Amino acid sequence: MSQTHFKMLIGGQQVDALSGRTYASQNPATGEAWAILPDADAADADRAVRAAHDAFRSPAWRGLTATARGKLLRRLGDLVAQHGEKLAELETRDNGKLIRETRGQLAYLPEFFHYAGGLADKLEGSTLPIDKADMFAFTVPEPLGVVAAIIPWNSPLYLTAIKLAPALAAGNTIVVKPSEHASASILRFAALAREAGFPDGVVNVVTGFGAGAGTALTSHPLVRRVAFTGGPSTARHVIRATADNFAKLSLELGGKSANIVFDDADLEGAVNGAVAGVYAASGQSCVAGSRLLVQAGIYDRFVAALKERMARIAIGDPLDPASDMGPMATEQQLGIVESMVERAREQGAQVLAGGQRPAGRAGWFYEPTLIAAETPTLDIVQNEVFGPVAAIMRFETEAEALELANGTEYALAAGIWTRDMARGHRFARDVHAGIVWVNTYRAVSAMAPIGGYGASGYGREGGIHAVLDYTELKTVWVNLSEQPMGDPFVMR
Repeated sequence: MSQTHFKMLIGGQQVDALSGRTYASQNPATGEAWAILPDADAADADRAVRAAHDAFRSPAWRGLTATARGKLLRRLGDLVAQHGEKLAELETRDNGKLIRETRGQLAYLPEFFHYAGGLADKLEGSTLPIDKADMFAFTVPEPLGVVAAIIPWNSPLYLTAIKLAPALAAGNTIVVKPSEHASASILRFAALAREAGFPDGVVNVVTGFGAGAGTALTSHPLVRRVAFTGGPSTARHVIRATADNFAKLSLELGGKSANIVFDDADLEGAVNGAVAGVYAASGQSCVAGSRLLVQAGIYDRFVAALKERMARIAIGDPLDPASDMGPMATEQQLGIVESMVERAREQGAQVLAGGQRPAGRAGWFYEPTLIAAETPTLDIVQNEVFGPVAAIMRFETEAEALELANGTEYALAAGIWTRDMARGHRFARDVHAGIVWVNTYRAVSAMAPIGGYGASGYGREGGIHAVLDYTELKTVWVNLSEQPMGDPFVMR
């Protein structure tokens, strides 16, 4: 099988790793190596950061008006739309995500660039009503400098867009480090940034492993902002790495999100919401609704309807539009899913559906799985699986549902299914989650903030908050008096 060779983008040039080392990327649907990528190390991370730093100080970038930056971002969005089909196919081949989903993401992805481009010249400071008659003071939001974006393998282009677009809108430059398991689509996307007209060095991409390029990037003294999406264990390393450079940090981490179904919910809608929440994207989503909490009066009917719907999920080639569920993105992740389901069995949980690899299929596939859990302290209830596995529990009262929903260290997302909108609002207010969906799930928008708290991280991506988070606020004082400054030992 022929293999495609990719190069990194540093300082406007397509380059290999300085060491010459490479590694192979495997197609999750077949397990076969299909792409060769540069294996960057600390030296490559250093030259990428320095290229971004030089670009940040260059008149070619700093000299642009905010309006001009916005036009570049809108142009980039248009190019993403033009090349959406090729980018979608590339990402599907690289990480096994359904072509239906990657096409859907690529169709909407331009909106993130258009939205951020529109905000570029809307970031305003303010005049301050200073209590000193001879002074004038105002604030100015300014870019931070070099941004390091660390991207996981589950949705590379989407997770790059929600970091890169606001970072560039605010006037920063960026170095993107995608996962070693899914870098190809980001490298092709970087070429579009050059085509859009961004000056050399504004957008850079290095590929390789976390221990080499990743740590060197997040700890680099010239990096002023780190945007990380991934797991809590890696996030702890990132936090330690930024202790030396004092980089501003945002963390979008995992979740164990509760999807809560009340007796009065529309059964068909709630079942579809459960499927969307945990079996779409093969469960490889930070917001996966992997804890199904169902009120006792509807529990049996819900389980029966959900199992019937799960039986109709078509597992297959992610490049086939008829497939509903593709493989795990990595062989390692498949092993993690298998071990967690086995652990659930050992702890006494009952596997109601799935629970194994589909027979006779190559690649890293796993069946959609439903596990009945009687105890909220089971590992399968408390720990993120990041696969197509849902733990289902019943509850009697709204108070019990809230206690169960808030009974993990994660606080990223939640779904609420009810016709009682007073209860929907009340539960949305009290549930510990940064994102709450009522009678829907996995809805996203360029205008809506994304993020959680607790073990799900901190900071927000999306919306105007994200652009402002890539700036720092400067306060300027102007002495209006014609008199010379007075006693230097007395604070004004």
